[in-house]
Amino acid sequence: QVQLVESGGGSVQAGGSLRLSCAASGNIYSTYCMGWFRQAPGKEREGVARIYSDGRSTYYADSVKGRFTISQDNAKNTLYLQMNSLKLEDTAMYYCAASSTKSCIYNYWGQGTQVTVSS
Repeated sequence: QVQLVESGGGSVQAGGSLRLSCAASGNIYSTYCMGWFRQAPGKEREGVARIYSDGRSTYYADSVKGRFTISQDNAKNTLYLQMNSLKLEDTAMYYCAASSTKSCIYNYWGQGTQVTVSS
């Protein structure tokens, strides 16, 4: 089992920045990849970014490419999402997820942290 706890969400003006954190505990060495998802009211959940456990491979949704950066600190067992140049459409609940499968099918999820971007 892996437990994930997100933090760092909040309210920010458009153009601003936030850094989300996801603290992992439990059998973290079983994880192959971790990622960030988001879901806005009335919309489907969207994959935002993904990183593999070796840290060398990352993926970003087109909507955030160039503005968001996913990273991990293995010593702290923490996943990060640095979000710059935030837009109104980035407003959503952000979730951290982890996968214990090589195919990166997520089977562990955090409770989420709210990000609200205002004009």
